[in-house]
Amino acid sequence: MTESPRRQVGVLLANLGTPDAPTTAAVRRFLRQFLSDRRVIEVPRPIWWLVLNAFILPFRPRRVARLYQSIWEREGDSPMRRILREQCALVQRQLSAVLPHADVHVLPAMSYGNPSVASALDALQAKGVEQVVVLPLFPQYSATSTAPVADALARWQAGQRNLLALTLIKDYFRHPVYIAALAASVQAHRREHGTAEKLLFSFHGIPQSYADKGDPYPSRCRETAERVAAALQLPDDAWAFSFQSRFGPQAWVKPYTDHLLESWGRAGVASVQVVCPAFSADCLETLEEIAEENREGFLQAGGKDYQYIPALNVRADHVALMSALVRPHLEAFLGQ
Repeated sequence: MTESPRRQVGVLLANLGTPDAPTTAAVRRFLRQFLSDRRVIEVPRPIWWLVLNAFILPFRPRRVARLYQSIWEREGDSPMRRILREQCALVQRQLSAVLPHADVHVLPAMSYGNPSVASALDALQAKGVEQVVVLPLFPQYSATSTAPVADALARWQAGQRNLLALTLIKDYFRHPVYIAALAASVQAHRREHGTAEKLLFSFHGIPQSYADKGDPYPSRCRETAERVAAALQLPDDAWAFSFQSRFGPQAWVKPYTDHLLESWGRAGVASVQVVCPAFSADCLETLEEIAEENREGFLQAGGKDYQYIPALNVRADHVALMSALVRPHLEAFLGQ
């Protein structure tokens, strides 16, 4: 009897993006693409075109490139892209073990920069894949992060005659495996480095106006922090949550991470540990802004000990989470 051909199924693990190199030119290309997205910047286009091209792109890339140089790895890549590729390899290994009658292809994709969502879908289509599960690695949905992945999928599909069957996982901010992994990462850090007076959950911020229009991101961040604090059995005065990475003069969702840390330092809080649950991979915002810049602010305000707890990255429980999120959809495709 002739064996049936093996089914080909695909998974995209998508993150925000990173420049191709820590140079002014590469950063300018990346920022132009990122800051031109209407999901990210909702300022009227004529006004924003002038601001972007006259005030931001001529000057900001040089400064940002220097920051990227401080975290760029010796192998010649950014931490985010290297970690994303490792995550893909590990998830593919796990899924292949539990789906032995199919070929599972897990590829990285970025909303901005490379590898793009379109190039990843082209590669999957070339392998004969017709069913793809897309997991944006943003645990808390926002129109500024997850939605651009959906937009990229739609643009690619619009140019196809034979559409792929795509499943987009919106988010996983309260998934028990995610909460357990975050709690375990804090516990592991504290076993090695001791327990600080305060644990701060710092999330990437969004403009307050976006939240006012209905973006659910801030409430999802609050719930994540509350669930992890409960898992760790922390008293209310031992933890807080805040938002980082403000950009421009408008109000962003509060409390602000830097302001809160400085207020703690002035108030006599001696030790702080910071974890960033919205980041699935360490990147510029965690390795430079949180681990370095905000550390200096806390210490200068009077704090004594400041520690950054790394993102989940390629921890085994994080890889297990990603596999658990996509596996049911693949099994549905395969009829298992």
